[in-house]
Amino acid sequence: MAHPAQLGFQDATSPLMEELLHFHDHALMIIFLISVFVLYIIVCMITTKLSDKLILDSQEIEIIWTVLPAITLILIALPSLRILYLMDEINDPHLTIKAMGHQWYWSYEYTDYEDLGFDSYMIPTQDLTPGQFRLLEADHRMVIPVESPIRVLISAEDVLHSWAVPTLGIKMDAVPGRLNQTAFITARPGVYYGQCSEICGANHSFMPIVVEAVPLNHFEAWTALMLEEA
Repeated sequence: MAHPAQLGFQDATSPLMEELLHFHDHALMIIFLISVFVLYIIVCMITTKLSDKLILDSQEIEIIWTVLPAITLILIALPSLRILYLMDEINDPHLTIKAMGHQWYWSYEYTDYEDLGFDSYMIPTQDLTPGQFRLLEADHRMVIPVESPIRVLISAEDVLHSWAVPTLGIKMDAVPGRLNQTAFITARPGVYYGQCSEICGANHSFMPIVVEAVPLNHFEAWTALMLEEA
């Protein structure tokens, strides 16, 4: 999760987020090189007293400053399109979970099981135990098996919400009357935090998302316990 004064992204937990981080670094390096080059040209134009008519009016220079930006845009567009297709690709998910946004909590339904669903509310500050995070802890976590393709169907019951977990590279709008879907794979066990990312009313800041990735045998034990309680 994020920490105070952090400047970069959170550590990637899913392969998709790793791709997004690589693309960010790739694009940032191109932007940095362009900025340095433009700054160098500006400084040279301001400080020098010399001029050349071949620079002021040259067909070759016009070709260069047309072709180079086109090549730069291609170098940015191709990786971007690849990641867009990867984000939309959902192949044979091992588990499907339906996440519904409410004012102001989330409800989860494991559609592969007959009666497995629950509401997830934020734990009030006065009820937190040592080590828990304020405004980020929920009384029920969305538990998933690690290294398994997970599909999440996202919708809302009242107003617009947004289901977002930065470390997984996931941000999907929850729209009333519409069912959006996304997919991800967690690379390692852990607890990953997110929050509603669409202003949805007075308590918008108080509907956290907590995803807990566990080994498959622990997930099976958890589902068995939840079904018994149901």
